[in-house]
Amino acid sequence: MQIAIGADHGGFQLKVVLAEHLKKLGYVVLDLGTHDEHAVDYPDYARAVAQTVLNKKAERGILICGSGVGACVAVNKFPGIRAAVCHDTYSAHQGVEHDDMNVLCLGARIVGRELAKELVKTFLEAVFSGGERHVRRLGKIAEIEKEFMKG
Repeated sequence: MQIAIGADHGGFQLKVVLAEHLKKLGYVVLDLGTHDEHAVDYPDYARAVAQTVLNKKAERGILICGSGVGACVAVNKFPGIRAAVCHDTYSAHQGVEHDDMNVLCLGARIVGRELAKELVKTFLEAVFSGGERHVRRLGKIAEIEKEFMKG
């Protein structure tokens, strides 16, 4: 499985740790930056991860900023992206199983390295249930996206 990973300066150090961890787990990692700790804008990396997932160059994405919130807000602007900030394992797998979440957002100033590794592993091992009620709800989300894309 190919994973797109991106971070702003606040998430850079955790991104480096997680990219290495993912490689050890056997994933192909597409590191979309940033590549140092100089101040950058998280929407640029949200765009890169979103486009990589939407263009099917990666099956899932991971975004990291200081809190995870800014990156999550930005990446959710892209129709077809379903992202959430997850700082607990339940949300990391339930978001995939029920909501077909395709981007995990993490706050580098919120979670430690070991918890972040566990969250990423949990997110990537989870599978969408395909349950009728979940599919129905995702259809409603797609309708909302279409409605607001018309303008």
